[in-house]
Amino acid sequence: MNKPPRVKQKGVLGRTIKLMFAYYPHMMVVALLCILFNAVVSSLPSIFMERVFTVVEIAAKGGGWAKYGSDITMYMLILIGLYVLSLISGAVNKQMLAIMTQGFLKKMRGHMFDGMQNLPIKYFDTNNNGDIMSYYTNDIDALRQMISESIPQLLTSGIMVLTLFIIMLWYSIWLTLIVLVGVVTIVLVTKKIGGGAAKYFISQQRAVGKLEGFVEEMMNGQKVVKVFCHEEQAKRDFDKVNDYLCGESTKAHRYANMLMPILGNIGHVLYVLVAIIGGVFMINKVGNVSLGIAFGVNAAAVNVPLVVAFLQTTRQFTNNVNQVSNQVNSVVMGVAGAKRLFDLIDQKPEVDDGYVTLVNAREENGEIVECEEHTGMWAWKHPHQADGTVTYTKLEGDIVMQEVDFEYEEGKPVLHDVSVFAKPGQKVAFVGATGAGKTTITNLINRFYDIADGKIRYDGININKIKKADLRRSLGIVLQDTNLFTGTVMDNIRYGKLDATDEECIAAAKLAGADDFITRLPDGYNTMLTGNGANLSQGQRQLVSIARAAVADPPVMILDEATSSIDTRTEAIVSRGMDALMQGRTVFVIAHRLSTVKNSDVIIVLDHGRIIERGSHEKLIEERGQYYQLYTGAFEME
Repeated sequence: MNKPPRVKQKGVLGRTIKLMFAYYPHMMVVALLCILFNAVVSSLPSIFMERVFTVVEIAAKGGGWAKYGSDITMYMLILIGLYVLSLISGAVNKQMLAIMTQGFLKKMRGHMFDGMQNLPIKYFDTNNNGDIMSYYTNDIDALRQMISESIPQLLTSGIMVLTLFIIMLWYSIWLTLIVLVGVVTIVLVTKKIGGGAAKYFISQQRAVGKLEGFVEEMMNGQKVVKVFCHEEQAKRDFDKVNDYLCGESTKAHRYANMLMPILGNIGHVLYVLVAIIGGVFMINKVGNVSLGIAFGVNAAAVNVPLVVAFLQTTRQFTNNVNQVSNQVNSVVMGVAGAKRLFDLIDQKPEVDDGYVTLVNAREENGEIVECEEHTGMWAWKHPHQADGTVTYTKLEGDIVMQEVDFEYEEGKPVLHDVSVFAKPGQKVAFVGATGAGKTTITNLINRFYDIADGKIRYDGININKIKKADLRRSLGIVLQDTNLFTGTVMDNIRYGKLDATDEECIAAAKLAGADDFITRLPDGYNTMLTGNGANLSQGQRQLVSIARAAVADPPVMILDEATSSIDTRTEAIVSRGMDALMQGRTVFVIAHRLSTVKNSDVIIVLDHGRIIERGSHEKLIEERGQYYQLYTGAFEME
């Protein structure tokens, strides 16, 4: 799904409306026409009331119902006909709004999720998962309310205010001026109180995101909370976040709840003033000034039919001005939610300037040739921009890091002058204290982050030139923290290679040592997993993730504490499978359990982002350096 079209619109509300027109141009036009028609029809009763009262007044002076009854009946039939049409248009409008609202929200959720798939890992490292989830729940709901209820009501009330203002000018400019004084008061009150509400409603949206993030974090860590008897502290921490949300929400709704009573009372006072001043005008036979007089319709002096109709118009006018003011808060909440959604959609995607791709290949007459069918042989397709030629390099897994520097935050180096040479088929292990930079190195090979200085070459090609998707397709990774998805065991293994057959998935499970426990599950490979594989043990989840990496059959494997969650007996089973899996592959191993790295071709010892030792297990033991101390536990006493 493509991103929503970029619009040169500073306001979030304007951008939302423009997108609605972009997605539903014809339905939006029809919906607006229905809103316009309903608003105008709702403004007309006062006109017909004035006409009916005028006819009744004339009939009372002479002629009676026999002469003027047909006129009154005509006015009533016209009004009934307009209301029937208004009812039909209102029903059509509601149906179209329902279709447009849900369709728009569906598209927004699609854009958000598609955009998330293209965001760099750094975004998820620096944003709380619960806060991100709040985009899909709280913010989407605020947007739904705005486009399905608040904006249509705002438009209806706004059109009615304009229509009624013209009607009031038609009746009496003097009485209209009195109403305008009240309107100015309403606007000033709305600006003062509504502005305060808007500020706190925006703050409330952020606070909801923080609360959901905290709850999500506590749910994921509930076992840790229980083990360390952290319940009371968790309650206190929750109370702080909850109290902050409560405070911001209270302030927002306090302002919002003050607004309507104040505006309602201003409307009542205005109604009384119009009635009193209109009565004074009638008693003193004050001359009327109006647009109607210019067309020879209204009486020259203020009279009973005019004042009665004007009072009805005044009540409608102030009610709709109040509705406009009241909807401002809902629109502000919707705009706050929409802004967060657009901020997510507009996040800069992961930059990928690579042009070297991974293709199926075969050898013909000693040369590598690209082909369509899967041959089991892969090659890097490297177009050279200088002369337009294309060369093919066999994918072997030769990885070289040369004098690499890296920092997550500017001024805080994590790796400095790191050089690693991994030949095809070699097993390279990284050991060192927590925070030494072991996992960071593998993140750089995957290009989850880009290096600050130095070079990383893959089969002699700078990895910056390789498309990230193709680069990652050539790498298999098993993380310490397992992530299983809702679906069958077979589905989770196939995640490593979406077109893998059942036989290939089963073979990968056997290679990883997972087939034994999977076949003993209630439905075997068709057993459903939910909640990150909560119905499996930690070791079993890790075995499934290893099988998932095995089915991908990549030339390079990265094992980040892959056996840390597995017991010693299971580790022996997995190790045999991993040894088979590693045959002919370049393997990077990160392990705190040093017994798993003894048979590595090269062991690299890291300390504060620098390589301090490298060599085989026997060589490093002989040197009696840092690795010797880690392996034997013979730390020198200071």
